[in-house]
Amino acid sequence: MIVAGFGFRSGASADSLRAALALCDVTPDCVATAEAKAEAAPFVALAQALGVSAVAISEDDLKRMPVHTISQASLARYGTGSVAEAAALAAAGPNARLLAVRQISPDRMATCAIATGDQI
Repeated sequence: MIVAGFGFRSGASADSLRAALALCDVTPDCVATAEAKAEAAPFVALAQALGVSAVAISEDDLKRMPVHTISQASLARYGTGSVAEAAALAAAGPNARLLAVRQISPDRMATCAIATGDQI
């Protein structure tokens, strides 16, 4: 199972998310983000366009994940240095590992990280 985790600003478009995913150069089995962002139109549109399920990760689960990169904004709002990395790891399951650390879209509106694991 390959999970693409996303973090994104409120003004991000589906193109922003696609651009961040393209930097990871992988086709995911599902996409994941913070519960507070999971119903955002660009995230839902991306999942539909890819034909994959969208997973909402609770803030408590995000905080528990060991991430490699640190965004001060993410740390202040979600308690994790990278929503993208934490969401990917949480959705991929207990034995998950990162395949790609957080990548930032060219417009700096979205981030994507890739994890692999046994979940879903």
